[in-house]
Order: sequence, then structure tokens, then C-alpha cells
Amino acid sequence: MAQTDQYFMAQAIRLARKGWYTTFPNPRVGCVLTKNNHVIAEGWHKKAGEGHAEVNALAEIDDASGATAYVTLEPCSHQGKTPPCADALINAGVSRVVIAMEDPNPLVAGNGIKKMQAAGIDVTCGVLEAEARILNTGFISRMEHSRPFIRCKLAMSLDGRTGMQSGESQWITGSSARTQVQRIRAASSAIITGISSIIYDDSSLTVRPDQLNLPQGEEICQRQPLRVVLDSQLRTPLTAKILRQPGETVIAFCQADPVKLAEIKALGVTCVRLPADPTGRVALAPLMEYLHDRECNDVLLETGATLAGAFAQAGLIDELIIFMAPTLLGHGARGLLNLPGIDKMADQMLLELKDCRLVGNDLMLTASFKGKSE
Repeated sequence: MAQTDQYFMAQAIRLARKGWYTTFPNPRVGCVLTKNNHVIAEGWHKKAGEGHAEVNALAEIDDASGATAYVTLEPCSHQGKTPPCADALINAGVSRVVIAMEDPNPLVAGNGIKKMQAAGIDVTCGVLEAEARILNTGFISRMEHSRPFIRCKLAMSLDGRTGMQSGESQWITGSSARTQVQRIRAASSAIITGISSIIYDDSSLTVRPDQLNLPQGEEICQRQPLRVVLDSQLRTPLTAKILRQPGETVIAFCQADPVKLAEIKALGVTCVRLPADPTGRVALAPLMEYLHDRECNDVLLETGATLAGAFAQAGLIDELIIFMAPTLLGHGARGLLNLPGIDKMADQMLLELKDCRLVGNDLMLTASFKGKSE
């Protein structure tokens, strides 16, 4: 039975991935219904406000009595925008439910399991849990740690440089790497950048169908990630491209000229005043609270060495994605991360390499921080 459960759960996980770009702020969930070890229906959650995976699977058949349901996340037990999925499975007469992981949402958190067990359903939990958690790292982080899961994307030359001293940094990597970045953006609830990226690069931080290079690209791009600019003194130029893109742009600032603030607000930009840290920059802890309140799950940090270094030293980077281009920029160019206070080998910040692959002509490295050297 264990191998059979893993087989059908793997299929449910594949279904959940179909909602990779569309379920925000909800988790990605897949469901497979079987009878006598044969699939009779399947479903996945496509978009917030629409049917959940279990309901979509049940809608495919007339009779689910005696069936086994394989679900990547514990069926919800509360009334949200849609009715509880635990009730739907109970009412359908499902006899067994196999779950990959318990829902970390405090509104569920085991209650769906208890409700189904009380109704006489045989419930198994923990099948392919590690694989299921990868589906929803951001949702899990928001529920368990009250902040989004943050990925920091950096591009550098083979000699560890990210751009010229003038601020010029486009483009180090090739088109295949840029497509990969577009897909990471599309899977994110929000993108954070610093004011320097706006001033020097005039970044748009949008997801574009032609670069996304996916069959459903036009549909995916209808939802643009929240764009968040950290601009403590509100120096964003009124002509900046990011102020006129589809979707929402947020400028987080500490102090501002009232006239400039009114002009930016008049463009439809959301301006949020946040406390300053001791250096006068936007404090990161209140920023995390704001993103949590906006129901942001996965957040992409696309910025320069100073802000990226500040996030790293604050322990706020969960995953580091580095694109390394086969080029040399020389000793006068800017470095990858500003990490003040690292003066000795004992102070180094160790990384755990998770993945390494070629993307076009560039190398894509994925890593997480392990902490300081022991």
C-alpha cells in the first residue's frame, strides 16, 4: 500500500504544479481520486476564489462513494471563499483520504483531518511530505513564520562582478537566463528592489509573455506580481517606467517631500511609510509585516549589492539564486554582495548548494545560507 500511495501522491503533486503561476494567495494543491487502484478523477486548484483541488476532482464523476482521495495538502475545514473541502469529501462518501502534509494555516491545522476521521474516513498523513512542501514554500513560510519566503536573484560575471561602477548592469546574462528569471518572477507574489536599481537601470520588474516563453504566457501575465521599491527618501523619478506598468507598484519610504509624495500618488502608486533602521533606510522587519498582511507567499529580491547584503545579514534570504555569466568585468566593477563585518575566515557566511545547472550559456546556482563558519 505504501508504494501505491506514493505513486498516486506523486501524480497529485504533478497536478498541483499546474497552478504554479495562478493560485496566489492560496497554496498549490492537487487531488487524485481512485477506486481499486485506478484513477477515476483528478483536479487541481487553479485560482483563488474558484474550486479547490478536491472539489474540482469530485466534479468530474457522479459517484465517489468508497473512493480513495490523494491530496497534497490537508483538506480545509473552514468556510472561506469556497465551502470546506473536508465536508465535500465526507458528503461524497469517500472512504479513505491520503494527505501529503498537514495544512499550516491556523484555521485548518489538523481540523480537517479530525473532521474526516470523526465522519469515519480512514486518514493517512505524511506521504511524500517533503515533495509537497516544495510546492508551497511561500505559503508555509507565511503561515509558520509570519513572513514570505524570500528568493534573492543575482547575476554576476565569472570574476564575481554584477555591474560597472557607473551603475550600468544590463545585460550580464543571456536570453535563456532572462527567461528563467521571468518564470521566477511569475511564480512570485511580489518583487522587491531598491531605489538604485530604479535610478540606474530604470527597471520595470514586469512579467512579459514574449520572454516568459510558456504556452499560457498571456494568461499568466494578466496577474503581475506586486512591485515593491525600497526608497527611504522618496527619490523615485516621476518618469520611472515602474510607475506606469500594469499591476500595482508600492513605494516603501521613511520620509518624503509632501509635494513629491502627492505627485507619485496621483500616478496610482501605493505609497507606504515605514520606520527607518539605524542607517536611515527602510527597516526590514516592518516590511516583512507589510508583505505578510498583503498575503505575499513567495517574494523575489532583485536588487543591488547593498540591499541584498542587508537582507542576507538580517537572515531574510531563504534561497539565493545566482546566474553566473561566462564573462569578465574586471576589478573596477561592483561586487556581488556588500557584507560589512566579515573580516576573518571565521566570519564567513556558509552556503549549502541545492542545485547547479546550465541555462543557455550561463550557470544557475541555487543555495541557502547555513550561517557563519564554525
